[in-house]
Amino acid sequence: MNLTMNHVTILGDGGWGTALGLSLIRQGCQVRIWGPLPDTIDRIQREHENVLYLPGIRLPETLLWTADRAQAVDQAELIILAIPSKYFGDVLKSFTNLIPASCPVVSVSKGLDTTTHRRLTDVAAELLNVPTLAVLSGPSHAEEVARGVPTAVVLACKDSAAAQALQQALMTPRFRIYTSDDVAGVELGGALKNVIALAVGASDGLGFGDNTRAALITRGLSEITRLGCALGARTDTFAGLSGMGDLIATCTSRWSRNRAVGERLGRGESIDKIINSMQQVAEGITTCGIARTLAREYGISVPITEEVYALIHDGKNPQQAVQALLGRNARPERD
Repeated sequence: MNLTMNHVTILGDGGWGTALGLSLIRQGCQVRIWGPLPDTIDRIQREHENVLYLPGIRLPETLLWTADRAQAVDQAELIILAIPSKYFGDVLKSFTNLIPASCPVVSVSKGLDTTTHRRLTDVAAELLNVPTLAVLSGPSHAEEVARGVPTAVVLACKDSAAAQALQQALMTPRFRIYTSDDVAGVELGGALKNVIALAVGASDGLGFGDNTRAALITRGLSEITRLGCALGARTDTFAGLSGMGDLIATCTSRWSRNRAVGERLGRGESIDKIINSMQQVAEGITTCGIARTLAREYGISVPITEEVYALIHDGKNPQQAVQALLGRNARPERD
């Protein structure tokens, strides 16, 4: 593993990719961020602000931007994938044969493949011929990372030596990284928590209180753990930063797009109106359907996910969804 990962390329010009670029620039790395739209990239480079995805954060002139794929990965010693799930596979296909064969790759995208329902690192492993593939996840809102707010996340890789090298390359005094070998657990925690955040947001929109929020978060974690373990993860991973930690942050933060979408649903807005008003992606909207399909395939009980799906895709009334959850048969807590 190359320990001198000073030239970093980030694929994805959204808020999260921008925030990570800022974090690495502060560490003295040379960072280049790729985005698909030349006009957008030119505007960011000219104005030194990502107005669409991270407004109000001044970007240094040393943070470089490009819409040219070959230029983006030229001399890269580390590549970070910060691509929304619905574009993930297509973007990686467009970089086929461009990414250096010896370059480690870290995915920070939080979703599942919309076509195959696979984890995104599985998609990347199929499309990219690289020796090291890792995932980084945890409670890490872009707006706070960009401002240097103390943050702790988890980096998972099957190769422990590679995980430690990447940990050293990416960690900063205010961006603490722990390592794990449970790639599936860390990745699934980051994807599935968005579904529960939609439910919590809907609860907030209906005017419910802390009791309801705490119940949804706790029972939501049970759902995530059951489904995640069926998909190959370890139970203990979901009690850590990439499970419980990310779930709490996403369900309670004012920065959370998924919680905000749920709140608007709870107030009676249609999902089409909400989506059309948004600049950024709320991954839970897509993930709830994938999670529901996987849960049914594996015979896993996910009642909150089922109701979130019904809210979004069937137009179910939020009050009816609440009654459906409260009216379930009595059972032990562990079930």
